[in-house]
Amino acid sequence: MNQKEKEFIVQKIRTQYTDKEHTQIDALKALDKKVKKPANVFAIIFGSISVIIMGSGMSLVMTDIGSILGIASPMIPGIITGVIGLLMVIVTYPMYKKILNSRKKKYADEIIKLSDNIMSNNK
Repeated sequence: MNQKEKEFIVQKIRTQYTDKEHTQIDALKALDKKVKKPANVFAIIFGSISVIIMGSGMSLVMTDIGSILGIASPMIPGIITGVIGLLMVIVTYPMYKKILNSRKKKYADEIIKLSDNIMSNNK
């Protein structure tokens, strides 16, 4: 191991134990995360629930779970449940985009101002 590699490793370890100063870039990253996180959480939760509902309908149609649950003819309830789940899956992305765009509009001025400030300081 040469001297440069040793210095790199030492510096990498050392930075883990030093206090990190809060910069404007950190603030910009936090603001960006604040914009995107609610839309991402919504999409994950709503999409997961939608897929479970759709899968439940498919299970009613393709397996004998309906008879175990006491449903005499599970075909119609299974198709209805599956279609409801499918519609929920289809609307998940447009709803995600709507939430994301509304949050972008809400925080756009603040993000642009902060990013302009960072860019002007780097010149």
